[in-house]
Amino acid sequence: MKNEQKLLKILGNKEVLALAFGAMIGWGWVVTTGLWITEAGSLGAILAFAIGGTLVVFVGLTYAELASALPLVGGEHVYSYKAMGRVASFIATWAIILGYVSVVAFEAVALPTVFEYLIPNYSQGYLYTIAGWDVTATWAGIGIVGSLLITWINYRGIKLTTVITFIFTLLIIIAGLMLITGSTVSGNVENMQPLFEKGAAGLLTVIIMTPFMFVGFDVIPQAAEEINLPQKRIGQLLIASVILAVVWYIAVIFGVSRTLNPAEIGESNLVTADAMAKAFGDSRFMGNILVLGGIGGILTSWIGFYVGGSRAIYALANAGMLPKALGELHPKYKTPHKAILLIGLFSTVAPLLGRPALVWLVDAGGLGLVVAWLMVAISFIILRKKAPDMKRPFKLPGGTTLGWIAVVLAAGISILYMPGMPSALIWPYEWAIVGLWAVLGVILYKISMAKYGKKYADDHMKKEIDRIA
Repeated sequence: MKNEQKLLKILGNKEVLALAFGAMIGWGWVVTTGLWITEAGSLGAILAFAIGGTLVVFVGLTYAELASALPLVGGEHVYSYKAMGRVASFIATWAIILGYVSVVAFEAVALPTVFEYLIPNYSQGYLYTIAGWDVTATWAGIGIVGSLLITWINYRGIKLTTVITFIFTLLIIIAGLMLITGSTVSGNVENMQPLFEKGAAGLLTVIIMTPFMFVGFDVIPQAAEEINLPQKRIGQLLIASVILAVVWYIAVIFGVSRTLNPAEIGESNLVTADAMAKAFGDSRFMGNILVLGGIGGILTSWIGFYVGGSRAIYALANAGMLPKALGELHPKYKTPHKAILLIGLFSTVAPLLGRPALVWLVDAGGLGLVVAWLMVAISFIILRKKAPDMKRPFKLPGGTTLGWIAVVLAAGISILYMPGMPSALIWPYEWAIVGLWAVLGVILYKISMAKYGKKYADDHMKKEIDRIA
């Protein structure tokens, strides 16, 4: 019976890199590049992603050391428990799950958005209006069908998910490289004016979007027990995936802003596709090629965050911090199938909120991600002091310095979401998402603790950590 409850350990170098890079790239680069340039200017958007990318590199370094030292399912759940205990572990993991579920829901809303480029005016059958946007039956239906398909793929096992992720990651890279090379040849610097837009407020508005765009590297520690590589390699692949993503986003912003002028960006529904078409002599076919790469991004990101979110829920449930049923593995596919179905429920409902939900999910999920990253960076510092002799196959130089830089950057970006800041979360929609998620977490934690007890959780975590040591 014990053997039946083990995750399959089958992921190699290319699968791990494709899982993390594919999860990070997603669809945001196709849908929101125009928004970044409009809000901050071409150089401002590049600067915002350089700053956000710097935060993610430093946070990623702390993750890399901890993931190689404690390669256990759940990632943040384990690091924060060993450093700060049970309550901190639940808060960090519940926050990262908000980020993951937000991405999954985001992709379910993004998929019908892309179909508007491929099949103009397909959105028919008016249902209702949310935040001034009309939701239609065909529009929501595309998102719901996509959500059911991705749920099924994840349900069927990690092997199928990683094969599909690898294929679509190659598709993203091909489409993106064609955009970047085409715009470099046919674009011009004049189109990049204005370099900065809306001053500091514009820059900050884009900076708070970046955590959501970079999330994905932390899927690696979530799936640590399914990685069949030396522990040190886990840390190396994590950092490689982060650096690739930073370069990618900056290159895409550069390419689009060289090709389209501000007026063209303002009129475009899908700026990257229109930039690709213009870069190749107004070729609609080339625009469609980029959209196919974007669909690949939706699918890789969607799949990746099902993996990350379901493994985080699975880890909490096994520790008795969520209902135990969510910690069961499928007898045949060895996936946390009930956790996957729960995420599938959120994903399938999301398209019914319409396109305005894209921005709400980015911002609310971003706050959850930054809170979790902050707690991992703090855990890194505490464990350097508390467990100096812990085996660290990927050990960072300089003592706790890099950890403190990650803490300062993560705390600084967390403040940008707060009321009174130019980039504060929108009331009531975005704060409602955060508030409801926090209330749901408190209720589930209290119920689980009352049923299984604190001792059960502590004994389980100690046993898991001792298994690695």
